[in-house]
Amino acid sequence: MSDRERVLGRVRRALADVPEDDTPYDRAVPRDYLREHGERTAEETVELLAENLADYRAVVHRCTAGELPALVSRLLAARGAKSVLVPDGLPPSWLTAADPAHVPDRADSTPCELDAVDSVVTGCAVAIAETGTLVLDGGPGQGRRRITLVPDHHICVVRVPGQVVASVPQALERLSPARPLTWISGPSATSDIELNRVEGVHGPRTLEVVLLS
Repeated sequence: MSDRERVLGRVRRALADVPEDDTPYDRAVPRDYLREHGERTAEETVELLAENLADYRAVVHRCTAGELPALVSRLLAARGAKSVLVPDGLPPSWLTAADPAHVPDRADSTPCELDAVDSVVTGCAVAIAETGTLVLDGGPGQGRRRITLVPDHHICVVRVPGQVVASVPQALERLSPARPLTWISGPSATSDIELNRVEGVHGPRTLEVVLLS
């Protein structure tokens, strides 16, 4: 018997006495908790997002759609990037002014190949203001999970206010649990027993977030 069969067997035994007309799971648990903390306008919610992103040491930029290509180009040039990873579905206009070589998001890319890429540019599925969190779900312009975990520099574009929500419960309403969700709160960081902060351990050392109005 495999481990999978053993676990599923335990689940079946645990559910054996549950009647077929029992309350479905999504209605069995009361969900009367706060959906957000305080009342804010859309503009105030975006400001809170920017504040919390900066608190997590992400670098926050703001621009319009017309200014985005030049901004992305400047950010890549400042990084000295010679290559940029481009996920499927990323709007081509975002990189029209960028000089680095474009590297496609391929299923057969090895960790070494991804590590050799200087930067990655993506969109996101939703951004959460109260926690300063970006969520990617592998949709168009976001790519596979690993492309935002291996390269050392990540530029993430957030459309505001449309992709910004106040709280985690509001974000979950927009996300599908069947998709590969990546939750990002600032650049990757960890601390040792002496509380020395080290960045870039299990994700990008530098996270730049563009709030696109």
